Amino acid sequence: MSMTINRKQDGDLAKLAAGLVGFSLDKPADLILTDGRGPADAAFARQVAMYAVYVSFGVSLARVAAAFGRDRSTVAHACHLVEDRRDDPVLDAWLDHLDRTLKEAAKLSSPAWSAR
Repeated sequence: MSMTINRKQDGDLAKLAAGLVGFSLDKPADLILTDGRGPADAAFARQVAMYAVYVSFGVSLARVAAAFGRDRSTVAHACHLVEDRRDDPVLDAWLDHLDRTLKEAAKLSSPAWSAR
C-alpha cells in the first residue's frame, strides 16, 4: 500500500489500531492508549497496536512513539517482541489479517464522496 502519512494522521492511526486490536482482544481502546503500563494483557494489546502502525503504515518508530505517548525505545522493544511471537502460526495469521484490515480501514479516511 502506497500511502503518504503525515504527523497529523499518526494519532488517528494509533486510535484506529488500538480500536481494532482492542476489539479483537476484548480490551477497551482507551486502556490500550492509556499513559501507564496497565495489566499485562493490555500491554500486549498496546504492543501489537504500536507494531501494527509501524509495519502496516510505515510510520517511523519515533512517530509511533509520539502517537502512543511512549519512548522510541519502548516502541522498538514492542516491535521486537511481537515479531518474535510471529513463529506462532495462529498469531502470525491474525497479525496478517490485522494488517490487511487496517490498510482497508485507512482507505476509508478520505472517501471521494466526502468532499462533495
